[in-house]
Amino acid sequence: MIKAKVKAKVSAKPIANSKEEKKAKTSAKVDTKKSTKKEEPKAKLLAKEPVKIKPKHKEISPDVTVEERLKALFALQQIDTSIDKIRIVRGELPLEVQDLEDEIAGLETRIKNYTDEVNVFEDTIVQKKQQMKESLSLIKKYEEQQNKVRNNREFDSLTKEMEFQNLEIQLCEKRIKEAKANIAAKNEIIEKAQAEFNERKSDLKHKKAELDDIIKETEKEEKALIKKSEKAEEIMEERLLTAYKRIRSNARNGLAVVTVARDACGGCFNNIPPQRQMDIRMRKKIIVCEYCGRILVDPEIAGIEVLEEA
Repeated sequence: MIKAKVKAKVSAKPIANSKEEKKAKTSAKVDTKKSTKKEEPKAKLLAKEPVKIKPKHKEISPDVTVEERLKALFALQQIDTSIDKIRIVRGELPLEVQDLEDEIAGLETRIKNYTDEVNVFEDTIVQKKQQMKESLSLIKKYEEQQNKVRNNREFDSLTKEMEFQNLEIQLCEKRIKEAKANIAAKNEIIEKAQAEFNERKSDLKHKKAELDDIIKETEKEEKALIKKSEKAEEIMEERLLTAYKRIRSNARNGLAVVTVARDACGGCFNNIPPQRQMDIRMRKKIIVCEYCGRILVDPEIAGIEVLEEA
């Protein structure tokens, strides 16, 4: 009996071990499945090619010299100045047209507001007239009741009511007169505003026609120059282009790149020291004016012949 029990205990141990092994195997399989599932999307993401973003401006190679960059800047400046000249031909017409449009819009709103006020006064007149009718009907009613009274107390109360209704009628008449006077005043203002509105509208028509004629004359040339300017901007370095645009926006005449003329800056006309002029002629770096911040260029780049003093 004792031997049998010992054998049973010994045989029970490997069964338990086998169960534990099975559990371990199953858990290991699950872990491997999870890990593979997690690794799959990572692998897919890695497999995807990175999105290529096209740069707006072409990357300039280091072989491009400072002289070539200065020439490109000066060429762009020449194109932009020619566009500005075309726009100057229009003069103040676009601003005048805009001012007239704003003025017409203001007059329209003013006329609308006055007409709304007139409508309100007309509505008050109608209301007061209705109120007067109601008061008259009440007075008739009270007069009929006075003939049927039994004592002085009732008679006095009815007379007071009649007096009150008469006062209401007088007040309504006063309000109607006031409303009519206001309507007359507002109508005068509306007539003046309408006349001004018609005058401004005719002026706007003439100005617009004049502006359209000028635009038609210079439209083709302007469009061609704008395209040329855009192409020139594409070739240029982004850093230089942003600096050029910033200087151009701050300058009154729109000149960002100027030549050195008579030992002075072509933009602000302040004197430039001889050493700085030498640096500009060397064309080894982009030099800016100390006073106005414009980019300075050698006259030879602009195609201007410099006469040497004897």
